[in-house]
Amino acid sequence: MNRRIVWAPSAASVAMVTANERVEMHRASGGWWRAELSPELSRADYAFSLDDGPPLPDPRSPYQPHGVHGLSRPVDHSAFEWRNTKWQAAPLSSAIIYECHVGTFTASGTFDAAIDRLGHLCELGVTHIELMPVAEFSGARGWGYDGVDLFAPHHSYGGPDAMKRLVDAAHGHGLGVILDVVYNHLGPEGSYIAKFGPYFTNRYRTPWGDAVNLDDRDSDEVRRFFCDNALMWLRDYRVDGLRIDAIHAIFDASAIHFLEQLGAEVRQLEAEAGRHLVVIAESDLNQPQIVAAREAGGYGLDAQWNDDFHHALYTILTGETAGYLADFGSIAQLAKCVTRGFVYDGTYSKSRRRRHGRPVLGLSAHRFVAFTQNHDQVGNRAMGERLGHLVTMDQLKISAALLMTSPFIPMLFQGEEWNASSPFQYFTDHQDSALAESVRKGRRAEFAHFVAKESDVPDPQALQTFERSKLDWDERERGEHREILEWYRQLIDLRRRVRDFENGELKLDAVKFDEAARWICVSRGESLVICNFATSPQRVPIAQEANRLRVALASKHGVRVDGITIELPPVSVAILTPKDDARS
Repeated sequence: MNRRIVWAPSAASVAMVTANERVEMHRASGGWWRAELSPELSRADYAFSLDDGPPLPDPRSPYQPHGVHGLSRPVDHSAFEWRNTKWQAAPLSSAIIYECHVGTFTASGTFDAAIDRLGHLCELGVTHIELMPVAEFSGARGWGYDGVDLFAPHHSYGGPDAMKRLVDAAHGHGLGVILDVVYNHLGPEGSYIAKFGPYFTNRYRTPWGDAVNLDDRDSDEVRRFFCDNALMWLRDYRVDGLRIDAIHAIFDASAIHFLEQLGAEVRQLEAEAGRHLVVIAESDLNQPQIVAAREAGGYGLDAQWNDDFHHALYTILTGETAGYLADFGSIAQLAKCVTRGFVYDGTYSKSRRRRHGRPVLGLSAHRFVAFTQNHDQVGNRAMGERLGHLVTMDQLKISAALLMTSPFIPMLFQGEEWNASSPFQYFTDHQDSALAESVRKGRRAEFAHFVAKESDVPDPQALQTFERSKLDWDERERGEHREILEWYRQLIDLRRRVRDFENGELKLDAVKFDEAARWICVSRGESLVICNFATSPQRVPIAQEANRLRVALASKHGVRVDGITIELPPVSVAILTPKDDARS
């Protein structure tokens, strides 16, 4: 006999229903309900009926082939034949991460279609792909951050077996897979989970909806639900790591924070499975405790995103100062970030009107993921413009060079490497017409001050918004796209060959700059990265031992090293490395 279980502590009766049968479930301890099933019935699509109510999808549904409102389908994870079972992911300290959205990564927008592009990532030098959320969300297209069936890979991407094929193929190409998961809220459409139990709390509120109940009454099973979800992706789908979305909206006043519990359970699974596993947090708290060891009072996670690097560099390149970007804009802040980790480490933030952050002490820069573009920074613009739509090719090369030679773990956003012409816009496919209209109006109101008229803001519900966000892979070999792709390849190769650039040491005296002249010189071990942001050529002082260095890479011709200075063309970057570096 097979068993079906569900947690529904407030229900007086629970039944499992299929297309043809109804099975009354029996109450067990702790609010759990159980039913013993024949082998045939255990393979049928099913739902749960609470107190004789309508059929609802399983909160732990492994597959929703007909969407968020349909019946759940069982999945036998033991039936899949994995081919690359002995493969191990590269350590984060040597990682180059590539964030991608399954639906727009290829024309078909499926897990299987993505397999055909893994060779490009290997050739580029990527070590890990990071998939934006794939858990079942409403409709056929979306970013994935409004998922409701967290255990079910989205049906439009191909479902469970297709996701496993992608992970297995990635491992066969030598690529690790990191999965973006959302544990701070659930989406608005198809979220039936609150009917089963107290999964949410009114103690807190997130910008996207009700906060998850991690420290209120009956929260033990809620914590178990989310920890089990994390372990399921790592164990049953063999992903190599998780990126946890917006942990600043995960509220927990428990003695052992949910993230600490999750990190500890991942470490236990790592020991049991004999595979390297990682947990990366997205956070705007500038709180080193997130990645500090549990023995030192931290949460013990492996890394966290570093927005300060993006903001500091982005504002220098674009001059934008709206909203939170008002806190940035100086070369001094960029210099501080690459030498101290955070720009805001207990200093006053104008946009917040308070002090923000805490100093990074005793941690490697490999605890932080840096980027010049990601889904948020591109997609949360009115028109979804990429950095390459806003700055010149010369500026884009400086940006890429600073990222790939930084002490942090670098991350690229899909198509960044060839300056893709396609935007990445915000798109949804809500089936609830009232919700769809609310999202549409909200998006237009949010960006009313950035466009000539509100109707210029792309309609999130329109199919065209989704379609125009798909990558055009053919343009990689054309004109400036080919030029910038070759630049990224050279930078990644240089990072691999020169040991200075895989050094995660944060050195407080490793940067010299001139705010007025608009140049910066970053020391990375014995190597130097010199950037001229100005529109005129200029000489930049460098170290006395410059005669031991060579120009390994430059974005423009005309770079000349003369004694203790280097002459740079306008808006350019040069990278100097030791002539006798063993890995050069």
